[in-house]
Amino acid sequence: MTQRRSHQIGTGLFILLGFAALGYLATQTTSLANYRQGPTYALKARFTNVGQLKLRAPVKIAGVRIGSVSDIQLEPDRLEALVTLAIDNRYNQLPDDSAAAVFTSGLLGDQYVALKPGGSPDMFKNGDEIILTQSSMQLEELIGKYLVGSGDSPAKKPAESESATQEGKTP
Repeated sequence: MTQRRSHQIGTGLFILLGFAALGYLATQTTSLANYRQGPTYALKARFTNVGQLKLRAPVKIAGVRIGSVSDIQLEPDRLEALVTLAIDNRYNQLPDDSAAAVFTSGLLGDQYVALKPGGSPDMFKNGDEIILTQSSMQLEELIGKYLVGSGDSPAKKPAESESATQEGKTP
């Protein structure tokens, strides 16, 4: 009886450790962990499509997290998304001709904003707007472009075969 009870306790502890490990991994792989929120300054960027970008999504340069997305709003007059980025004050030397793009981590991962520094001697200040932006590329768009094909369009092929038949050639 005691041996069966010890198996039950061991199995219960194993399951608890498994849930604890899953919980730890879930918090470490999301954008909620591993980022201290100290003093920041705000930059704004306009995108025609932000995809599945969420609040608190990381802002990265060269793969290193330097801030997070603090606000996403639709501008009704321009019908564009206005994204506010909270950049850590340690990274206050970003050239004002830097570019921003929305990327996806891995094939099906979360989206983030990547900044590519420019070469201007002038730096961004609090509240400035990033002019050079690249919107999110949707997986559905890429699949659609691939399926439709690159190169010859399907409409050209029948016309080419008709002209080849008229010349006495077979397609």
